[in-house]
Amino acid sequence: MVESINSALQAIQLEERYGAHNYHPLPVVLCKGEGPFLWDVEGKRYYDFLSAYSAVNQGHCHPRIVRALTEQAKELTLTSRAFHNDKLGLAEKYICETFGYDKALFMNSGAEANETAIKLARKWGYLRKGIQDNKAVIVAVKRNFHGRTTTIISASTDPTATSGFGPMMPGFVIVEYDDVQALEKALVDPNVCALWIEPIQGEAGVYVPHEGYLREAARICKDNNVLLMMDEIQTGIARTGKMLASDHEGVRPDLLILGKALSGGVYPISCVLADDPVMLVIKPGEHGSTFGGNPLAAVICMEALQVVKDEKLAENAERLGRVFRARMERLISKTKLITKVRGKGLLNAIVINDSSESETAWNICLAFAKNGLLAKPTHGNIIRLAPPLVITEEQLHECCDIIEKSVSEFTV
Repeated sequence: MVESINSALQAIQLEERYGAHNYHPLPVVLCKGEGPFLWDVEGKRYYDFLSAYSAVNQGHCHPRIVRALTEQAKELTLTSRAFHNDKLGLAEKYICETFGYDKALFMNSGAEANETAIKLARKWGYLRKGIQDNKAVIVAVKRNFHGRTTTIISASTDPTATSGFGPMMPGFVIVEYDDVQALEKALVDPNVCALWIEPIQGEAGVYVPHEGYLREAARICKDNNVLLMMDEIQTGIARTGKMLASDHEGVRPDLLILGKALSGGVYPISCVLADDPVMLVIKPGEHGSTFGGNPLAAVICMEALQVVKDEKLAENAERLGRVFRARMERLISKTKLITKVRGKGLLNAIVINDSSESETAWNICLAFAKNGLLAKPTHGNIIRLAPPLVITEEQLHECCDIIEKSVSEFTV
């Protein structure tokens, strides 16, 4: 018989005793979610302002997505790719038509999708661009976050991600983010096969590049026969007010990397999209995953994306993002504790007037939780604020009231 949790303290103690210590969660134990809300084991309700790092854009436990999951789970969940199944082709067609690409390659996690894109870019570099074997270079940018695997962290500039995990994998060159001249200089190297960027750096603290950066990046890539790899795992699926954040500048990457909200948070699904000249450089046996492209994931993905379209979640994110940032700007004018708000759509962050080593942002998040809103700092003094896209304007204003009330409890 499986044990049940009787208290928040018990749940926290069990994780501390039996779980790896690779996360530092807020001391809240959650047991239920619906729409923009979460409930803890004591029955307290919170607004979710993290959205599982943008995995639950469609809201918690969306009934249509849960129904798709449960109905397919009764029929067939996994065959492996040793055989065809009756749902994968439908999902591949659906996602290719949705985003405008020839081919899709489904995986499970965002890190797997980025690893897939790395392999595709390198293989394309050797087979199509004519780069000498084992000389391919991928250009990445400072403050990036693409995952935690050993290959991915080899392109990271975050000491927390890299310290103690070397030796790092070669083949990456790191340049400044939002710096066109740095791209002009780096991408002329004939060994460069790809530029790997996020259209907005979410994990770093919601850094939005200046208007035109993505367009210039795409131009420089084209001029130098370099693939543009766009990691839209956190920014995609309507989060920033468009289906993709790169849509704001009309940029179509050569490799589009998606994850998180592809499932509405009910199942691990990720995907890389590309056209035939890129995708077909990988042959049978060269890449794969036991669970990647399973029929359960295929059905969930289609329904999760259809919910975004039917409920006009991109439009809601665009409109309410403007409302939210306006409220935060008014708050900034009344307090010295917050110095800046930045973001696009409903992917936003506030910068706390304190050093990144201070615990002020953490303590503010504890105050948020006490007052009924869940958020978490990133990089010390930055608080990311990203509710599910199903939130209403009335609910958003209530959340802004909570933020203002919580901030008023602190002094600089």
